[in-house]
Amino acid sequence: MQMKTISYTSTRSPSLLRKTVAVIMTIALAVVALMFSAVILTVLLIMLVIGGSIFWWKTRELRKQMKQHRQNFPPPRGATHQSDIFADAEIKGQVIEGEAVRVDEPVIRVQAESTQRNTHY
Repeated sequence: MQMKTISYTSTRSPSLLRKTVAVIMTIALAVVALMFSAVILTVLLIMLVIGGSIFWWKTRELRKQMKQHRQNFPPPRGATHQSDIFADAEIKGQVIEGEAVRVDEPVIRVQAESTQRNTHY
């Protein structure tokens, strides 16, 4: 008894016309995808500009109040924005800002016990 199998794979290689159509369709699909991504990025950029403009417009009154408050209440006499500690120092290099906390821990002293041994036989 002979069994015949049905195969969906072709034993012939694709023709030149089929290869050309496949390349053209691949290029067309890539161009369409690029166009859609450009449109999406443009829409996102426009939304960002509109959102930023609305935020700027809504906070304009607050910025005016902050500016007026700064003018009405000048800094106290003798106040400087710079520290007097490093007034004479010339600082070079890279400054890395940070915060240090010093924790004073109690000193625990252990008194040495007698080193004599009791020997009982």
